[in-house]
Amino acid sequence: MTDQPRFQPGHESEGKAAALVAWALYILSIPSANILVLVGLVVAYAARGSATGLARAHMDAQIQLFWSVFWWTIALWVLILISGVLSVVLVGIPFLLLFLLLWFLLSVWFTVKSVLGLLALAGDRAP
Repeated sequence: MTDQPRFQPGHESEGKAAALVAWALYILSIPSANILVLVGLVVAYAARGSATGLARAHMDAQIQLFWSVFWWTIALWVLILISGVLSVVLVGIPFLLLFLLLWFLLSVWFTVKSVLGLLALAGDRAP
């Protein structure tokens, strides 16, 4: 066992602080109109190269979570726009409501997943 302080270069948990910050920024994405999620993504990408072990796994999970939610959001917004246009002839109204609900649920899922990731990292568990 070494007496090396946590968060020091070469320690098994190197990068943990950055991963914690990134999870916290992801959680704050909704109140910040998704600005802080971009900052969290930059933190994850910047610290990933020097992160080791569990912190690296969390940063990889953060990056994967961002990109999957990003592409689902793009797809849902395209469907929302198409449904909005079709709402003019009343055909798109149910689809518009459905896609708006799915977009809301995606936002909630992203936040819950981020909270669970933060709790897992704080408890030294895998993402």
